[in-house]
Amino acid sequence: MTHRVLICGDLVWADAEAKDMFQGLADVVRMDSPDRADFLKGFQPGGKYEGIIGVYRHNVSADRIGIFDKEIIAALAPSVKWIAHNGAGYDQIDVAACKEKGIKVSNTPGAVDDATATTALYLVISTLRQFARGERSLRAGKWKSEVSSAATHDLTGRTLGVLGMGGIGGRLAELCHAFPMRVIYHNRKPSAEAPEWAEYVGDIQEFLKQTDVLSVHVPLNKQTEGLVGEKEIRALKRGSVIVNTARGKVIDEQAMIRALEDGHLASVGLDVFPNEPEVNPRLLEFPNITLLPHLGTETQDSQKKMEIRALTNLRDYLTTGHGKDLVGEFK
Repeated sequence: MTHRVLICGDLVWADAEAKDMFQGLADVVRMDSPDRADFLKGFQPGGKYEGIIGVYRHNVSADRIGIFDKEIIAALAPSVKWIAHNGAGYDQIDVAACKEKGIKVSNTPGAVDDATATTALYLVISTLRQFARGERSLRAGKWKSEVSSAATHDLTGRTLGVLGMGGIGGRLAELCHAFPMRVIYHNRKPSAEAPEWAEYVGDIQEFLKQTDVLSVHVPLNKQTEGLVGEKEIRALKRGSVIVNTARGKVIDEQAMIRALEDGHLASVGLDVFPNEPEVNPRLLEFPNITLLPHLGTETQDSQKKMEIRALTNLRDYLTTGHGKDLVGEFK
């Protein structure tokens, strides 16, 4: 019997590749449910999604059916055995519920490294040089009257602290090393993939103490929510900068705002927020910070790589019973 796989969410750049990958291997079904109720009904006996064994998932599907919480995972079982998530972060999937139901989950590490790291690099440069503020000044017809050299700094010689030396953090480290910046990093343990010139600092307080620019690159889960809180922010040097391209909830937003208010933080560069697409209006009142609407992977190059990598994980499961990119909870 031919397998059935479900495309749940956008497949924009790799439609032709999907047809080639699953030709003769599986019937590809497009999710057409307008809402959650219809989606759940589709997995009932006789429903349009009956017999689906694998799911390609994009976050945009949440606009119609919500996140993959316990209710959806329960509906997917027992037929679905693999969820191939498109994206490095997979906090919209209840992985614990998946493990309970025997459903494996993969993501797309590596495919997002360049795009997210260059976004972080822009935020590092903009926060230290106040380029976003300068552009706003120019557009308002004020030339550079709102930007003072007293509040700007070169990157050369400053210390970049990478919190989470994975693929994205490592790529940012390479980019910033070229200025050169000194690069230190903190993980639970040293990374075998870290560049040899990147210094591992095992004590988090000592790591923060040495950091001029803290760039956050950890996944969002129960252990990392609020990881950068009041204590961690105050351990940074006065006048330091925080850059976040990971997930908004990794940082205690209120603690960060307090540090901006009293000048402990000179600036922040954010591409992610706790309750996207909502942005705390208080952040909009700080002219010295740089804000982006989650543009980290918004390039056609990265989007195509992500789609192909997620589809490849799904195909590999169908052909070998394994996918390359199982998320950490299954390792």
